[in-house]
Amino acid sequence: EKYYVYILKSITLNKFYIGQTNNLERRLFYHNSGYSKSTKSGMPWNLVYKKLFLSRAEAMKREKQLKSYKNKSYLEKIIDNQ
Repeated sequence: EKYYVYILKSITLNKFYIGQTNNLERRLFYHNSGYSKSTKSGMPWNLVYKKLFLSRAEAMKREKQLKSYKNKSYLEKIIDNQ
């Protein structure tokens, strides 16, 4: 099964959200419908980065790596260079 690591950006809060999923369309709908407490206040969210992985383990490893980058400008570089 394929998994995506994704970065969302909130226009209203100018913040990023990093996650992973096997159904990107459903997950985006979920974040922009107010179902998730962690993203409800930042709606709307725009998909600014996605990367496909062939296993959940690989996707989770990349998600953890991206979340470890506390510097917002580093995430912006990754987004700009995709």
